[in-house]
Amino acid sequence: MSVAMSSESLLQLAKSRTPGDRERLLLGVVALCDAGDAEATMASPQVQVLLNSIFLGLVAGAEREIRKRLAEKLADAAWTPPALVNVLALDEIEIARPIIARSALLKDLDLIRLLVEATIEHQIEVARRPNLTAPVVAAILDAAEPAVMTALASNHSAELAPADMARLVEAAREIAALRPPLARHPSLSGELALQLYVWVGQALRDSLSVRFRLDPAQLAGALARSVQDAHATAGAIPGPVILARDGEREAMEQKLTEKLHLAGQLRPGYLVRALQEGRLSLFMVALATLGGFDTGHVQGAIDSDRPELLGLACAAVGIDRSVFPSILVRVRQLNGGRPGDGAPRAAGALGPLTVEAAAAAFRQAAGSV
Repeated sequence: MSVAMSSESLLQLAKSRTPGDRERLLLGVVALCDAGDAEATMASPQVQVLLNSIFLGLVAGAEREIRKRLAEKLADAAWTPPALVNVLALDEIEIARPIIARSALLKDLDLIRLLVEATIEHQIEVARRPNLTAPVVAAILDAAEPAVMTALASNHSAELAPADMARLVEAAREIAALRPPLARHPSLSGELALQLYVWVGQALRDSLSVRFRLDPAQLAGALARSVQDAHATAGAIPGPVILARDGEREAMEQKLTEKLHLAGQLRPGYLVRALQEGRLSLFMVALATLGGFDTGHVQGAIDSDRPELLGLACAAVGIDRSVFPSILVRVRQLNGGRPGDGAPRAAGALGPLTVEAAAAAFRQAAGSV
């Protein structure tokens, strides 16, 4: 197929509004990528207008398998609109993985956004990305998520300064999974190896001793200090262990979300993370805080048989419509099947509404529940 014919075919399909033609348009892009013709075809000014005007909408409504194939093909493409790359990077992890790992169109700010808003699986993929720069490394270390830090420790191409290595080694005191990758890391210094030595098992101790030619006297002293610290901690008088009751837990969650909100750190991704961790009450408190809603109204919406109410609340705090179906599924799993049936209505609630309009609609509708 010639470049002119390819461009013309894409433009003709773009004019159609039928679902079949829209699917053929996306599959045509995949086919161009497979054939190696995409670079020239997509450079066409007409096709670039097509990409920037309707391609995002097409991908958002495409079947999962098509999105997955597109992500794999577009991960190495230089002509892809950056907005589309970011949408695919926030998709479910099997779709997002090649984009996060390979797309040169994802910049540092995009990667840091993923670390803040996306799932733990997405964050781990960011930490594994080749040649991570210092700002992204700093964001990972500041968040201090154990699984993500462990992935970073295994990424030998990441830009890790000596201070970054020191932070990882210090974190290994509490995070056992960090110790093996750090013990093998090429940037580990002799000083940090001695610090790490007292926290690892015998096999890794032998490896560190050989690699850094550690002084036996230094090792004996480090181990002795470690034992003394352990005895001192064990000898301390523990305080009473108090299990938080429901009311106390809710108060703590309220305090936490208010603190994050005042610091400007409460974002839609936090709500998704709360649900992934099975913390429905934290999700409700955070949603109410972020949207400025009455907590009772959020509770009522979640317990109702009108899932579109939850859809409006989510739209009001900036949650994308492509993310909402998974939120609804998880809320129902945690809340005995509530809110009840009505997925089409719920999806419609996330239609072309501004954040302000969605918030106003939620307040009006929730007050009548």
